[in-house]
Amino acid sequence: MNEQTLLNRITVNPKIFGGKPIIRDRRLAVEHVLGMLAAGDTFETLLEGYPWLEAEDIQACLVYAPRLVGYK
Repeated sequence: MNEQTLLNRITVNPKIFGGKPIIRDRRLAVEHVLGMLAAGDTFETLLEGYPWLEAEDIQACLVYAPRLVGYK
């Protein structure tokens, strides 16, 4: 899946989490996924904890991460 297709999974909805980037208009913020990964959680752990989540959603968060800190 190309980078732009992945990034299309990241949405911003001012009614959810004050407009923070979220995954596919769901109540799961990109920063939360990144924090879980940084804490050592695996893709599998995330996928088990959020049954609607797809591996591509997690990849999208990783692609989006540099944009959160001002790169790319």
